Amino acid sequence: MAHPKRKISKSRRDKRRTHYKAEAPGLTVCKETGAVHRPHHAYTVDGNLYYNGKLIVETTAAV
Repeated sequence: MAHPKRKISKSRRDKRRTHYKAEAPGLTVCKETGAVHRPHHAYTVDGNLYYNGKLIVETTAAV
């Protein structure tokens, strides 16, 4: 089994791990609806499904 010859300090170990962090997702604003959404993903506005600024699925109110 592999065994280190010298102890790696906590600061050195933590420097190696610094780039593992959560990032906020990028958001865009739709020019047609004004909704804030993730780019290249479908999004809903008032129950209707939009993608790329175009209405994909329109929901109607049940009467």
